[in-house]
Amino acid sequence: MAVKIYNLDEEQLCNGIKELDPSTVALERAATLKERIGEYLKAKRAIHTGFDLAREYAEAQVKILDCLGGWETDWNNWRWQLRHRVTDVDTLATLLPINDLLRQELTEVSRHLRWAISPYYLALIMCDQPLGAIWKQAVPSLEEVTDQSGSDDPMDEQWTSPVPGVTRRYPDRLIINVTNQCAMFCRHCQRRRNIGLADQHLPYPQLSRALDYVRSNREIRDVLITGGDALLLDDQALDWLLQELHRIPHVEIKRLGTRAPVTLPQRITPELCAVLEKYPPLYINTQFNHPLEITPEAKRACSMLVKAGAVLGNQSVLLRGVNNNPHVMKKLNQELLKLRVRPYYMFHAKNVRGTSHFITPVDDGLEIMEHLRGFTSGLAVPSYIINASGGYGKVPIAPNYLIGRSGNRLLLRTWEDKVISMEIPIRTTIGRE
Repeated sequence: MAVKIYNLDEEQLCNGIKELDPSTVALERAATLKERIGEYLKAKRAIHTGFDLAREYAEAQVKILDCLGGWETDWNNWRWQLRHRVTDVDTLATLLPINDLLRQELTEVSRHLRWAISPYYLALIMCDQPLGAIWKQAVPSLEEVTDQSGSDDPMDEQWTSPVPGVTRRYPDRLIINVTNQCAMFCRHCQRRRNIGLADQHLPYPQLSRALDYVRSNREIRDVLITGGDALLLDDQALDWLLQELHRIPHVEIKRLGTRAPVTLPQRITPELCAVLEKYPPLYINTQFNHPLEITPEAKRACSMLVKAGAVLGNQSVLLRGVNNNPHVMKKLNQELLKLRVRPYYMFHAKNVRGTSHFITPVDDGLEIMEHLRGFTSGLAVPSYIINASGGYGKVPIAPNYLIGRSGNRLLLRTWEDKVISMEIPIRTTIGRE
């Protein structure tokens, strides 16, 4: 099929537009735009958020508290949530519809891998359909031990660690991995090799060496504290660590990597926020992957972090059977903006051993990006990222909108798939002749 090219600077086209009534053109254009969004408006009615399932969530909470011997007041205590993570098949089977075959598979996986689910996130699983998007992120599957493709360390972090606990892949920033502890061990985790047999924070001597490395390399202006989950350090440890970084003159910003607003929103307490607000500028990136994770508790946690001065971003992971759908991802990103969380990255799932069942074709990611750009707010459009193997960092992947050029004339493809020929005027002289 021939491509129709619109030449915006052609005199004939301009004269044609002048002859039309602007209000008529605008109304016709508005009708076209309304038609374009119709498919999404129809689809999103079936895409629920945690706000839509408040009754189901309340019922699940009661069942979990009864099973774990907790009180209603315990539910909002993050330490209780952490102590009562579900880590065994028998307890899980009392709360989820697990048949004999699935129980056998879970028992087999448990022989090889440690797993844990916070009571809060378990309640979300109970609101979801069996083997649904929330279930898949939390409940182990047999594929994790039968599939040996991939790598334990696909980003080669061990080869980019100048001192223990530090990962450095870029000139002016680095990561400090402070813990292997999480409220929930996500089944697609990029660092599942670090989960081990027990929760462990980075020992103080190693943490001190990491800080010394930052101090001695003046080009480091940006430090990301992650793990595991950075917010699972206690308030005193976080206070000390952020203070030490805050005192380094060349460290301009601090960042925290956490999934607590998603899997343990109870962790966001007034005491924690009092610590965080002392050390601006502070950026917090979290990982919401599905609209069902957008709950009243998550909203409350994000609001508290914003009021503490943190700038919030989201780094979703593109996962097969979870969110590899343009409508689901659009709904997620729009809901995040309502929580004052800016969609930042959409990561292509890394080739971690035992997680290939989550990995999608790159075409899925490109299709999602095609359905975001122009179809929703630019604020709701993250960067689609593939992490290069060998520790060479993030590579942005995007649909091709610049399809040709000759000098100052560009051939552009718009979000509506129209091809536009457009000249960019550039002054060759500056000032008076």
